[in-house]
Amino acid sequence: MRILLDECVNAGVKAAFPGHLVRTVSEISWRGSKDGPVLAHAEKSFDVLVRDDRKLERQHDLAKLRLGSVIAHVPSNEIVSYHPIFPALLSAAATVKPGEVIHVERG
Repeated sequence: MRILLDECVNAGVKAAFPGHLVRTVSEISWRGSKDGPVLAHAEKSFDVLVRDDRKLERQHDLAKLRLGSVIAHVPSNEIVSYHPIFPALLSAAATVKPGEVIHVERG
């Protein structure tokens, strides 16, 4: 599975996806880009986009994309905020379908 972490997601979240190709927006030189171009690029090269920005759903029609979206609900961008949801993030990425959005919340 090819996973893209948006720039708003802590790069340490890569550890939630062992055995998968995981890149950050910064690594692919798209840091600071608007959502539209990032989404267009992401759907050509990745299967899943992981974000923590809930506004994305309201601003873009994600159902038309050829990749799935996983939105992490965390209190901060510090890696410790993500650790409790690592298993849920992996599960969501493995099951999300193109155009679908799965929200992952801390329990």
